[in-house]
Amino acid sequence: MQNENIISEVMKYKDKLYRFALKMLGNEFDAEDVVQEVLVKVWQKSDQLELIDNKQAWCMTVTRNLSIDKIRGRKSTNASAIEDYHYLTDTKPTPDIQTEDKESLSIVMKTLNSLPDNQKEIIHLRDIEGYTYKEIAEITGYSEEQVKVNLFRARQKLKHELRNFTY
Repeated sequence: MQNENIISEVMKYKDKLYRFALKMLGNEFDAEDVVQEVLVKVWQKSDQLELIDNKQAWCMTVTRNLSIDKIRGRKSTNASAIEDYHYLTDTKPTPDIQTEDKESLSIVMKTLNSLPDNQKEIIHLRDIEGYTYKEIAEITGYSEEQVKVNLFRARQKLKHELRNFTY
């Protein structure tokens, strides 16, 4: 019964795990594989997970580590495009608006992808997933101070690079 409670708790944030893996891997199939591996690990270690206070952070850390392993295994890194997260509203925009959106998105993505990997990862965890500094530190293994410094530097660079950008 305890195994089922832990599994059901972890299932509540499987979508976050998937988005995080997808962001790191840039491939839906690899992201699904990683999330499946995480769920298997949760099942195998469910008796030990009762001792962990923040199960979500533990699962995010496992997701991160498995994603890094998968990246190392294929010997190349693919940055996920933000187009995966960019959904248009129900009212279909005109072709000129679509072109402008695509160009704007391309500029923002180019700027975001120019950040160092650790800054991209921290920005994703903070601004997209909404984790606290403490949770990000637990997930990444950086100190809270390193998380704050990297987030500040990433935001400053984005602000500087996009200062003349209007959409």
